[in-house]
Amino acid sequence: MTDNQEKLYWLLALSCTVLISFYPLMMGGRVITDMIINGTVLKENYPKYIIPYTPIAFAVITGVLFMPLFLKLMKRYAVLGGAALSVASFFAFETLFENKVIVTTAEEAVKLEDWQMFMCYAPRPRTVTEYKPHTAVEILMGDYSPAFKLHFYLISVVLILAVINSVYGFARMIKTGDKSRRTALILQTVSAATFLGLCILACFTAFWRDGSINVSPLSAVLMSVFFILLGVTVGIFAGSLLLRKRKSVVLTVPPVIALLTTLVMYIGEMILLHGHLYRFGSGFLFEGLGSIVLAPVDLIVILLSGGITYLLMLAARPGT
Repeated sequence: MTDNQEKLYWLLALSCTVLISFYPLMMGGRVITDMIINGTVLKENYPKYIIPYTPIAFAVITGVLFMPLFLKLMKRYAVLGGAALSVASFFAFETLFENKVIVTTAEEAVKLEDWQMFMCYAPRPRTVTEYKPHTAVEILMGDYSPAFKLHFYLISVVLILAVINSVYGFARMIKTGDKSRRTALILQTVSAATFLGLCILACFTAFWRDGSINVSPLSAVLMSVFFILLGVTVGIFAGSLLLRKRKSVVLTVPPVIALLTTLVMYIGEMILLHGHLYRFGSGFLFEGLGSIVLAPVDLIVILLSGGITYLLMLAARPGT
């Protein structure tokens, strides 16, 4: 790849990233404008889920913008530098939005961090004053813990790493002609795009949950696919960096990472629901195992994330 072709690639990559990020950037800009002019954002003007998606957009654009510099300075380790910068940028923007943006309702003004928490906890339309906790499942607004954001942060970092890895990987493949990571990069891109699509669907539909701890079959399927794909996306990311290692490493480490990632997502949900998990049905398959909150179906979801990652790495590994 000539210098002009390389510049064209990065210009195209940056343009596509900005284009894909248009909506969260536009919504973030609108909120920032309201804050500058009015010092607050009215509830009816607040676009849902600008956090974490506006900070994610800023972070990915930052990573892509500086990736050519990392390629020159860090060579084959450029993806680590780009990923570190992107993740740091995400947490910087996320913290700024959470603590500086104020959402005003008819009753009171709250920080965006608290408003996001309320939207997570009360999927059914209610005002802040109407929301009254009745059970442990309907989370107490007063029992605030920043740990509830664990799953938000996990999803955000996964999306950032997957996108940065794909952009960097294809750039290096074109530049060097080394196609050993091509299958893994294609799998990474597809999994990241599908996972992002599910994230967007979840934002606007909450997978059609109605506020009950027991969800419908459609919601159960979508949530299971979401959890599995989260683990698979992380597993492929790890696997793409390990392709040159021994076969035993390539086929063991990524599936284990996928398993652990899905488990961490369950832990985040458990924190959000104060020790509970959404239930996909009734009976042994869907009930917690004694003192363990996880049900057999949850363990199956976790194992599937590792098993699918194993099969994908088997297909992606050069020479197989």
